[in-house]
Amino acid sequence: MTTANTWTELLRERRLRVTRQRLAVLDAIAEHPHLSAEAVHAAVVRRLPEITVQSVYTVLHDLTANQLLRRFDPPGSAARYEARTDDNHHHAMCTVCGRIEDVDCARGEAPCLQAPTGLGMEIEAADVVFRGVCRTCVGDRSRQPA
Repeated sequence: MTTANTWTELLRERRLRVTRQRLAVLDAIAEHPHLSAEAVHAAVVRRLPEITVQSVYTVLHDLTANQLLRRFDPPGSAARYEARTDDNHHHAMCTVCGRIEDVDCARGEAPCLQAPTGLGMEIEAADVVFRGVCRTCVGDRSRQPA
């Protein structure tokens, strides 16, 4: 887990001011990856009761623009944020409970994993969301009476 000292160093490397708000947002997302902005606010407000939702959105935008956080937009859900920014990984999302897990970069022969050659752009990342039902939800379904 990233420490406050590490966050401070990373903020300074990117020439960003080190603020309590930025540190609190980074800590919240490092502790609980894949939070929505509203969930980040709920986590941060325990530590900084005066922080507003708008302030959290501003911090999230700044940290994402400076590649300290990654934003992704799961289908049918609010944008989520994570501190894992050093690779091109994907996500698996439970369609019942909404749980999201990281999935290392998908490679293979599937056509959807290869960008068309005629795009006229250099591809930097691919976002793939695997959707299914997690083990917990499958187990809950099997325990429910018919």
